[in-house]
Amino acid sequence: MSAKEQAPLARPRSDVSSAVGLVGLAGLFAWVVFARAFPSIAEAFDWAVPHDTLGGQNSALVGLLAAAVPMAAWSVLVDKVHLRPSTGLDWSLMNSRRPDRSVTWVKLAGLWATWAIIAGLYCLCRWYWQGQYVFSMQVLGYAALPLVVLSVPYVFWIDRALVNPRDHAWHFGALLLMRPGWELDEVKKHWRAWIIKAFFTAFMISIIPFAFRHIVTADFAEVIARPERIALTVIEAMFMIDVMIGTVGYIVTMRPLDAHIRSGNPLLGGWIAALICYPPAVWGILGNGKAIFYEEDTAGWLHWLEGHDLAIALWGALLVALTAIYAWATFAFGLRFSNLTYRGVLTNGPYRFTRHPAYVSKNLFWWASVMPFLVTTGSLVEAIRNCFFLAVVNGIYFWRAKTEEAHLLAEDPKYREYHAWMAQHGLITAPLTRMWHRFRPRPAIEAQPAE
Repeated sequence: MSAKEQAPLARPRSDVSSAVGLVGLAGLFAWVVFARAFPSIAEAFDWAVPHDTLGGQNSALVGLLAAAVPMAAWSVLVDKVHLRPSTGLDWSLMNSRRPDRSVTWVKLAGLWATWAIIAGLYCLCRWYWQGQYVFSMQVLGYAALPLVVLSVPYVFWIDRALVNPRDHAWHFGALLLMRPGWELDEVKKHWRAWIIKAFFTAFMISIIPFAFRHIVTADFAEVIARPERIALTVIEAMFMIDVMIGTVGYIVTMRPLDAHIRSGNPLLGGWIAALICYPPAVWGILGNGKAIFYEEDTAGWLHWLEGHDLAIALWGALLVALTAIYAWATFAFGLRFSNLTYRGVLTNGPYRFTRHPAYVSKNLFWWASVMPFLVTTGSLVEAIRNCFFLAVVNGIYFWRAKTEEAHLLAEDPKYREYHAWMAQHGLITAPLTRMWHRFRPRPAIEAQPAE
């Protein structure tokens, strides 16, 4: 390693403080406690409402607010993120210059046209009108008009402080209105960000009712009766945290919170690796298509450990720990979680130990929970197939990780410092890096002519 490539002496400071995710987690759990206790609260105050737990879809949406508001408040009031240069905002400009409202209206035209095109794509894609996605379409449909109305005062306000008012949305609006000055690269950046936001926001909203309802309506008396029920319920709780905080990240992409999408991944390989892990592509690969299906004739960990309570408790604890790491890797992002985007550099939380804690824990969880090497038919061939295809899935996530790194390495010198520091000091990353360097092919050394 050359001197230029030497790792920094200290891990770079994270763009997201640890407290942001924690206050969001506190807000979410406060709402969960209230939703579970609502029958008792309603009875105590003699409210003329059904005395049922608040485990419905609307309550799940309130849970998003319960997580988002504390994170936004902490970010502004404590971390002062709105004052960072990375926001692209200079608040002193509000008093020192007169904004060009023609720029603002072009930007709004670009923004509204973007939303109209996304709405059209939602209408064209049939899977958005079936199953769990119907809820997403209902939520986005109700939100459409308020977003259009509120976008006017918001964009007029934010343009007064924008250092460069001609942002990606302006370039797309200028293209549509045939105004001079627009650039194709800026239009591409605009659409990369909005396609990511539209695709993943719809998916995340579609699964929050399921995740939320299971925890709010769980019968804890039954849960604590068996070790496997404890493990499964805690795993569901970790899944709820991941989904709820992750959904907030996709929705709250705002410059004053320094949570805007600075760039979408420009690498085609990154998009392919990510999108094949989500509907509708994943249905054909791991669902009915079974192209790389790894659960043929499997029964899962509870089947193989049945009757051995101590083993169930220990194995359940392992699965809980892996899921907790996965959830931690999400809420550590605070307001900035999302796939395929650059929204700052995260170096704390589980990212102190490996650059990809979510991928590591998720893939280990699949091996430990599915146990693809054990099949109910006793077929060695089927067990080998399952293991092979799960290894293929692991390879896809390795591919995703590398494309994400390539994107961030090109964007931010801080990430390059973090990448180099982790290669030398990361608890998991460092030994894996050393192993990779040991086994990777070395370039041939040309023979020097004799003098």
